[in-house]
Amino acid sequence: MPQPSADLREASPDEAANGERLDRWMAQVWNDLSRSRCKALVEGGALSVDGEGLTDPSAKVRAGAVYRLDVPPPEPAEPEAENIALEVLFEDDDLIVINKAAGMTVHPGAGNWTGTLVNALLHHCKGSLSGIGGVERPGIVHRLDKDTSGVMVVAKSDAAHQGLSAKFAAHDIERAYLACVRGAPKPREGRLETRLARSSHDRKKFAVVADPASKAGRHAVTNYRTLQTYGQAPGKSVGTPLASLVECRLETGRTHQIRIHMAHLSAPLLGDPLYGKGRSAPLAKLDDGKLFNDFRRQALHAAILGFEHPLTGELLRFETEPPKDMQRLIGFLETL
Repeated sequence: MPQPSADLREASPDEAANGERLDRWMAQVWNDLSRSRCKALVEGGALSVDGEGLTDPSAKVRAGAVYRLDVPPPEPAEPEAENIALEVLFEDDDLIVINKAAGMTVHPGAGNWTGTLVNALLHHCKGSLSGIGGVERPGIVHRLDKDTSGVMVVAKSDAAHQGLSAKFAAHDIERAYLACVRGAPKPREGRLETRLARSSHDRKKFAVVADPASKAGRHAVTNYRTLQTYGQAPGKSVGTPLASLVECRLETGRTHQIRIHMAHLSAPLLGDPLYGKGRSAPLAKLDDGKLFNDFRRQALHAAILGFEHPLTGELLRFETEPPKDMQRLIGFLETL
């Protein structure tokens, strides 16, 4: 059992605070912590109430209950510049577009304080960052999972950061992904609109909220179409493929959105360690050259990113092919 940190705090709300949102109350009680910091601590399991763990920052405060917060020691305040090679697709004074390699984490965090995209950009853009919120740093306006490859845009100036953030918030961005999935989504083409919330069974995962009337989680919309199907699934009706290549176009950009939505449609991404429910035995048996068995990440590539430059108004659109490992996987699927 982990030992508590030196910064262990305790508070008990009075009647006036009863029913208040938890993270808001915490930021008032422990005013050296921002509300976003309080939210992150709660979601990370650092809070207990009357001895029971609580991980919902939107929970209502209970008057008279004893809340204990175990604040971990601070991590390094600022990431350091690192000379890491980047594939740059476009760059001007206000933004940079890159083709992110699979395996690269976007932002420093627990377990990944070095080797990230931010570390690489601090080196690459040194002297050309005009300041995001008064600090010389790249402005991350959207993210790709560590093991997802593809096109990303990052702000270099405060004005570009605000403009791009507004475009993403308004869903005024073209984003298309290529995914290799097990089987095929049902139906083969459509628009999936759900709410996504953190799983109650696994804090690393998110899940589709079962109740369509619920306001829990966040609204998520994926438009998808099956581009190609491969093979015949053993023991299934004729026309049931072993795998498929699917294009997903996002209206929203929630954490793990495509991975969750494809799994929800009974077509989890090949290689997905969280939502794939293990490797596909029929595909593994057919692979005698290790093109499938050696693929060790979710088969997802951000292929297209299009938007209007927030300062110049120029229409920008970038399209990249999947990296070599995913191309080899697709080549194997085409032999089925």
